[in-house]
Amino acid sequence: MEDKSHSRGMKRRLAFGDEDSDVVHRRFKVLLPNGTSVGLTLKDGPDPEISFQGFIDLIRDAYDLDKRQSGSFKRKKMINWTSERLYLEDTNGSKTRGRIDLRRFKLHKCHVLQLHDGSGEVTNTFENMWDLTPDTDLLMELPEEYTFETALADLIDNSLQAVWLNCENHRRLISVDVLENRISIFDTGPGMDNSDENSIVKWGKMGASLNRLYKVKAIGCKPPFLVPFFGMFGYGGPVASMHLGSCVVVSSKTKESKKVFKLRLARDALLNNSGSECSWRTDGGIRNPLDDEIVKSPHRSFTKVEILRPKVKNLDISKLQCRLKDIYFPYIQCDELSKGGKTVTPVEFQVNGVDLAEIQGGEAAITNLHSCNGPEFTVLLRFSLKKENSSPDASGSKAPRMANARLKCIYFPIRQGKENIERILESLDAEGCGVRENFENYSRVSIRRLGRLLPDARWTDLAHHSPFSIALKNFGNRLQDKEKDVNVEIHRDGEQLTYLQLEREYLDWLLQMHHLYDEEIDSGEDQPIIVVTPLNKKALGISSDVIRVHQVLKRKGLLWKSGQKIKVLKGACAGCHKNNVYATIEHFLLEGFQGDSGGEARIICRPLGIENGCRLSVKGETPSLEIQDSLSLPISVLDSGKCMPIDDSGWELQLKKQIQKTPSRIELLNAEQCHQLEVDGALPIDLPIHAGQTPPEDIVAVLRPSSYAFSLASNYLDQKDIVKINLEMSMEVTFRRTKNHQDSEHIYSVRIAPSSCEGFHGLYKFPLGVNHPHLFQKAGAYTFSFFTEHSGCQNYKQTIIVVPSEKAGKWKLLRDKKFSSYTVRVGSYFPPLSIACYDIYDNQMSFTSIPSLKIKLIMNEDLCIDVVKMKPSLSSDNSVLIIKDVVIESNELDSIRPNYAATLIIYIKDESTSVSVECHVTPGALHSINVRSQLPRKQLLPGFVVEQFLLEVFDVHGNHVEEGLEVQFQLDGFSIQGQMGSRFKVDDLGCIDLGGLLKVTTGYAKQACLSVLHDDQIIFKQAFQTEKRELRISSSVSKLFAPVSSSSSPTFLSTSLFTIMFSQVPEQCIVGSSLENIGFEVVDSNGAIDITFHDDEKCGQFHTLVVKSESSEVDDSIRYVFKHGCCNITSFPLPQIEGSLCFRAFHSRYSELYCDFKISLVQAPIIKNSIVEVHASDGKISLHAPKGENSEVESHTCNGKVLFLQNSPFDNSGTVGNLLSMVKYNKELESEVCKYAKRVACLENFLKKLDFLKTGTEDDIFRLQASLEPDLLNNLDCLSTKELMKLIEGRGHTAAAILCSLAQGPQMHITEDVVGMVALLGTVCSVKLSRILAEYIGEDQMLAVVCKSYHSAYALEQYGHNGEVDSSSGLHAEASALGKSISGRFLVVCLEDIRPYPGEVEFGNPQRKLLIPDPSLPFGHRPPGFIGYAVNMIHLDNPHINYRTESGHGLRETLFYRLFRKAQVYETREHMEKARSCCIKHGAVSLDGGILRENGVRSLGFRNPEIYFPVENMNISPQSQKTMEQIKEKQTQLTTILQKIGKSNEKLKRDGLKLEKKKIKFQNYMDHTEDAIKDIDTMNMSPPEYTLELGTPSQFTPRVLSCLSLMVSGAYTIKLFVVEMM
Repeated sequence: MEDKSHSRGMKRRLAFGDEDSDVVHRRFKVLLPNGTSVGLTLKDGPDPEISFQGFIDLIRDAYDLDKRQSGSFKRKKMINWTSERLYLEDTNGSKTRGRIDLRRFKLHKCHVLQLHDGSGEVTNTFENMWDLTPDTDLLMELPEEYTFETALADLIDNSLQAVWLNCENHRRLISVDVLENRISIFDTGPGMDNSDENSIVKWGKMGASLNRLYKVKAIGCKPPFLVPFFGMFGYGGPVASMHLGSCVVVSSKTKESKKVFKLRLARDALLNNSGSECSWRTDGGIRNPLDDEIVKSPHRSFTKVEILRPKVKNLDISKLQCRLKDIYFPYIQCDELSKGGKTVTPVEFQVNGVDLAEIQGGEAAITNLHSCNGPEFTVLLRFSLKKENSSPDASGSKAPRMANARLKCIYFPIRQGKENIERILESLDAEGCGVRENFENYSRVSIRRLGRLLPDARWTDLAHHSPFSIALKNFGNRLQDKEKDVNVEIHRDGEQLTYLQLEREYLDWLLQMHHLYDEEIDSGEDQPIIVVTPLNKKALGISSDVIRVHQVLKRKGLLWKSGQKIKVLKGACAGCHKNNVYATIEHFLLEGFQGDSGGEARIICRPLGIENGCRLSVKGETPSLEIQDSLSLPISVLDSGKCMPIDDSGWELQLKKQIQKTPSRIELLNAEQCHQLEVDGALPIDLPIHAGQTPPEDIVAVLRPSSYAFSLASNYLDQKDIVKINLEMSMEVTFRRTKNHQDSEHIYSVRIAPSSCEGFHGLYKFPLGVNHPHLFQKAGAYTFSFFTEHSGCQNYKQTIIVVPSEKAGKWKLLRDKKFSSYTVRVGSYFPPLSIACYDIYDNQMSFTSIPSLKIKLIMNEDLCIDVVKMKPSLSSDNSVLIIKDVVIESNELDSIRPNYAATLIIYIKDESTSVSVECHVTPGALHSINVRSQLPRKQLLPGFVVEQFLLEVFDVHGNHVEEGLEVQFQLDGFSIQGQMGSRFKVDDLGCIDLGGLLKVTTGYAKQACLSVLHDDQIIFKQAFQTEKRELRISSSVSKLFAPVSSSSSPTFLSTSLFTIMFSQVPEQCIVGSSLENIGFEVVDSNGAIDITFHDDEKCGQFHTLVVKSESSEVDDSIRYVFKHGCCNITSFPLPQIEGSLCFRAFHSRYSELYCDFKISLVQAPIIKNSIVEVHASDGKISLHAPKGENSEVESHTCNGKVLFLQNSPFDNSGTVGNLLSMVKYNKELESEVCKYAKRVACLENFLKKLDFLKTGTEDDIFRLQASLEPDLLNNLDCLSTKELMKLIEGRGHTAAAILCSLAQGPQMHITEDVVGMVALLGTVCSVKLSRILAEYIGEDQMLAVVCKSYHSAYALEQYGHNGEVDSSSGLHAEASALGKSISGRFLVVCLEDIRPYPGEVEFGNPQRKLLIPDPSLPFGHRPPGFIGYAVNMIHLDNPHINYRTESGHGLRETLFYRLFRKAQVYETREHMEKARSCCIKHGAVSLDGGILRENGVRSLGFRNPEIYFPVENMNISPQSQKTMEQIKEKQTQLTTILQKIGKSNEKLKRDGLKLEKKKIKFQNYMDHTEDAIKDIDTMNMSPPEYTLELGTPSQFTPRVLSCLSLMVSGAYTIKLFVVEMM
C-alpha cells in the first residue's frame, strides 16, 4: 500500500469536453460499490504516473460533481473512501493498489475499472454506465407498419451481419428464443467491448451501427448476393427492442476480453428523456460469461439481446419459424455457393432450438415445390452512373457509382385447368401461413436485398430516391428523366444483350415453358362470338385483349349451358366466402383465339335477385360485352364439385326466400334494443335537447324485411326481423342553424357493411361518439339520413333539435356591417351596440329580461370614466341586448392622442362579466381657441417675426381638437411665411404653431389684427398695436458751405468757400449752397435712438432715407443709409432758385416715418474790400467788418441764428479761403489716420482673445475624446438629420434648400405628395459607409426630390409658351415667397414609375430587406470581406419605413433598389478586387474608398462629399451619447472661433493697408500745407487782422496747432477753431 501523504495540491486536473482536442486524454469508466458509475477523463501531464490516492481523489471529485448535478445518488449507500481494503480491478481481473502508470491504458478507448471498498457487497449492474444520447423523439413516432416480425428481423439483421464477419473456422450461429416472459437473440459474432471502435454503446445509439463500416463491401458483389451488410433496414437495435418489449439487456463479449459487458435499456426512461437537452445515460455492468454461452460459441465471442416483458403473447412459433425461414432463406440453405450445386447452410439459424433448415413450411419452400422443374430465366443487370452526373452526397463522400441486380423468373404452370399459384395459396392457407393476397391480386414479384427478403412489401422498401432503384422499377418501360443518368447493362449466360434481344429470349422461354408444362382447357361446344378489347377486363377476370364467348361448354364429360340455374357453394372461390350463391349461367369466356394455349376460362353468371346482368351486344361487326352486376367465376369451380345445377322447384324456393328477405325499409334500434346488444347506440328521443349532450358512441341501424310489421314489433330483438344481406348502408349527418334554414352543412358521412353482435347479424353499427364526441355542442337541427343502393328499400331520416345550453359562457358584441369600426365624437351618440349571450359551446342564448348594466370608458392604465347616458332594450326575439344613445363626455382625450384609441367596457350584472368594445373617441367640433404664448407687446415692430405664438384649439368639452382640422385665418397687418392661402391645419397636438411664421407687415404705431374662422364663423380674434417710432433731425452740427463772392476778384469767387456750422437745419440758406452733415435719427417713444435701423444688405436689412421736394433740382432717387438708427447726409445741394422751399425726409420702406422742414433760399450778400471779423458767441455766428467808405457789407440774420457771409475781405485772391479749405482737409485726413489706427489696435486685441479661446476649446475636445470609446470616434464628424437639413438649406438657390425651408413650416399643397429627399430618407451605421454610398450615387441623386407620383412631380415646375420655366408657379413660386430663386437643374424621382425589385422581401422584418442571395465563390464559399448589399444597409426611419406605393412596394424595393441595384459592400479594396471577377456584377464599394461600377467602369481618386446619409449611433450608453453631444458642441464653437479668426485677419490686413496709405497721404498733404503758408508770408499786403472764431482751441490736435502757428507768422492773423456743437 502506497503512502497516503499524497498532496491534494498536486492533483491532476480533470479534462472537460470543451477543451483543446489536440491534448492527449485518457478516459475511464469507474464502477462504484454502491451500484453507480462515473466517467473520468485525464489529461496527460509531465509525469505519466499518478498515485493511487490521487486517482481515488479524482474519482471522488467526479462522483460528488455528478451527485450535485443529478441528485440520483442520494438514496445510494455511502462509499468508504478511506478503507484500508480499497483497490481497483480492471476487466481482466487485475487488481491495483499502488501507483498507476497511465501509459498502459490505450488511447481511443474507455477503460472500465471497478472500485472495491472492502464492504463485501458486489453488484453486476451500475447506473448511468453508458452514455447513448440519442434523438429519442423517434420513439414517439413509431410507424404503424413496424410489426412484430419486422422488429424481430431488424435485430436478427444485426446478428446476421455480425456472424458474417467470422472466419471460416468459427461457428456462425443465430439462436432465437421466443418465450412468454422474454425474447432472446444470440449470435456468435465478434462481440463488443468498451473500445471506441467496437463499443457496446454503438449498439444502443441509433445511427451508430458498427456494420455501417462494412456497407461498402456489399456494393458490386456477385450472385447470390450473400453479403448481409444492409445498412438501411429498420430503425436500429434500440427502437426494435422497445417495440418488442419494455426493457432490453444486451450482453456482449469479444475474444480478447475476459468479462461480458452489459447494457440495459428501459422504454420508460427513453420516453421520459425524449427531446431532453441533457445527455441520456443508461445502466450497464460487467460479468463473467455463462457456461451455455461458451458452449454455443467455442471461440468465446458472442452477443446476446434479451427483451424482457415482451408485448406479444401466445405467438404461433411454427408460423414465426416459417416466416423467418422465408426472410433468410438463402442464408439457411443455398445451392449456388458450392460448385457442384450441393445445398449448403451458410448460417445456422435456430428458433426455440429448432434448426430452420429442417422445417418444411414457408412460402419460399412451397413456391419452389409448385414451380415447374424447367429452367429458370435469369438475367443479370449492372447499373452505373454517368461520370458527369456523379456528385458527392450530403456528407461529402462520393455516392456509389454502380449497383447489381438479378432477375430470376420461375414458371408456374397450369395443371388440370388450375393455376399452380392457386395451389400455392391454398397450401399456404392450409399450413397457417396465408398471405393477404388472393389469386387476382397476388403479386408475382418478391424482392431480396443482399439475399434478405423484404417482407410485407414489393418495391416500396427500396431506396425511393436512388436512381438505381428507379431504373430497376421501370426496367422495360419508357425512360424517365431521372433514369437518363443511369446506364444499364444486361447480361444472360455470360453474354451482354440489348433490351430487344432480352425481350425476344423471354418470349421464347415463355412459349417453351407453356408447351412443356401447361395443360389445355377444353373449348366450347358452340360457335363462339369473338370480342376484341372487352370492357372492364378486371371485373371479367381476364387479361387478354381477345376472348371467345360461348353459350355451351363441355367440362369433363358434363355439358353446361347458358340459362342454366346453378348453386355455388360457400368458399368455392373468391366472392363466395360467406354464403352459397344461387345464379343463372349467362356466358362462358375463353381467352385468345381458337388454338391458342394457356388462356383463362371464366363463367359469367347472374346471382339471384340481380336485375342488371351481363349484356352481350352483337350489333355490327364489333361485338361488345359488359359484365354489369354479374359475377365472373373461374372455370375451376366446375371441376371442384362446389358448383352444381339446381332444378326449378329448388330455384322457386330460393326465389321466395329471397323475396321474404328483401329489405323494405331502414330502422334505428331504440335504447332498450341497443342495451341488449350492450351498445350505447340510441339517438335521443326527448326533443329538443340541450347543447353539450354526449352523442351515443354508435348508432345501430337494421334493414327490415317486407314481412316485418311495425305494429307487432316489440322492444326485444329477433333475427327474423333483421335482414341479413351483404349490402352496404350509408349514413349522412347534416346540420342546419335553424329548422327552417335552407343551407345545410355536411358534418359526417360513412358507408359500412353489416356486422354481427351478440349473435345477431345484419347490424349496421355507425360510429358516432368516438369520431365526433362534440357533435351536439352546436345549437340547430341535426338530420341523420340512412340509405342503401337497394331500389326497393325505403330510406330513413331523423332530425334532432339542439337548443343552447343553460350555462352561460361568454358575452359578445355583434358587429354591424355598417360600422366596421366604432368611431364617435365626444358628446355625440355611439352607434347602437348589439350584445349577445353565448353558452359554453358558443351558441347564442335568449334573454329573459334586461340585465343591469354599467359602462366605463378605459382610456389608458390610469384613466377611466363612467358612462351614464344610455338606453338598453331587447330585440323582438329576445336574442340580442341593444344599447342605444350611449354618450361619452370627457375632457381627457388628450391622454389618448393621436389615435384616440379607447376601450368601452360594458359590465353586465356584475363586474365579473363584461364586453369590451375597441373604439376611437375623437374630439368634438371646434369651440374655442386659447393663446398659450402671447405676442410681446414691446417688440411688436414691422417686419418682426414672432418666435413663439401657439394657438390651442379646443372643443366644447375642453379637449384639443383632432389633427388635420382646417381653419381659416384673416390677417390684417400680419402675414404667415411660407403659407399659400389662408387655410391652416391643426397639428398632432391640437394646436396651430405660428412660431417663426407669423410676421408683422403693418407700419409703426398702427393696429394689427388676427382672426380665426371656422365654418364662416369667427372663433378667435385679437388686435395688437405696433410700437411708435419717430424720424427727426439730430442735434449734431450741420455745416453750410457757402461760396464767397467778390466784386474785385471774380476768379477768387469761384474757388473760395466758407464753412459755417449750425445746431439745426437753417431756415435761410443761400441759393446754390449745400448743406453738409445733416443728421436724422429714429427714436422710440422714450426718445432713445433705435439702433435696429441699420442697413445691412447681407442680412436682408434695408433701411434708407429719401429726401423729396417739389423742386425739380432736388434728386429724390438718392438713398441715404441708416447706421445704427442714424442717417447722415454728408452733402445736400440746394437749388439755384430763390424762394421758400419745402422738403420731406422719410424712410424708404416705412413712409410713416418722415420729417418735414422748410428753407428760404436768398441771394448771397456782396462784400467789398474791407476787413471782416467773424465772431461766435453762444453758438451764434456773426461777421464784423470795419466801417469805411469802400465797405459794403450786407448782414442778414434771422433770430440771431445764422449770418451768411459771401464776399472775401481780400483784394487779391482767395488765399484765406484756400487756407481754410486746406486746414479742413488736413483735419479730415488726421481723423481718418486716427480711426484706422484705433481699428488695428482693436483687431489685434480681439485676435489675442480668439486665440486664447481656440486653445481652450481644443483642450476641451481632446479631453472629451479621450473619455470616449475608440469605436465611436469615427462617427464624431457625422451629421444628424437636423444638421444635414441645415447644411442643405444653406446651399443657396437650389431646389433642395427650398424644400428644406418649406419642411420646417406647415405642410403645403405643393409638398403633400413629396416624400422627401434621398439623403434624408434613411440612415446608415457608420460615417465610412455613409460617405462611400453618397459618393457612389453622386450628389445630384443624393439631393434628388422623391415624389409619390408623376402628377406630383409635374406640379413642381410649370412652363410658358416659349418653353421657359414659369417662376410664378410651382416650387419656383415658393422660392420667390422666401426671397430666393432656383438656379440650375435638379432631379425628381417618381416612385410609381420605378420598376420594383422582382424578388421577395423579408416580410417578418420591419425593414423589409430584400432577399438577395449572398455572392459565392466557385467553390460555394462566401467571398471574404463581404459585408452586405448596399440596398439593405440603408436603415429606414419612421414614417418612411411604413410608406407603400399603390402596388404595395416600399422605398427599399423601389427607390433604393433603383439607386444601388445589387451593389455590394466590402471591407477593403483588396477584398473587393478578389471578388471582382466571379462575384461582382452590379458594382461594389469598399469602406476604404474603392468604387467599382457596372460594365467595367471604376472611380479613381479621392473625394469627401459634403452631402451624405445621416449616421445613426445605435447601442451606445447615455453617458457616451452625452459626451458626443458635448464634443459636437465644442467643435461647433471651434469652427465659429476659426471663422472669426479668419475674418479678423482679413480685416486686420485690409485696415493695416489703409492705415499705411492714409499716413503717407497725410504726410504729403502736411508738406503741401506748409508750402502754401510760406507763399502767404511773401505777399506784400497790409496786414489786416481777420478772426473767425468757430470753437475752442482745446480741441485741436498738436499737428493742427503747429499748422496754425505757421499761419500766425505771416502777414495775416487767422484764429480758427473747430466747434462741435451738441
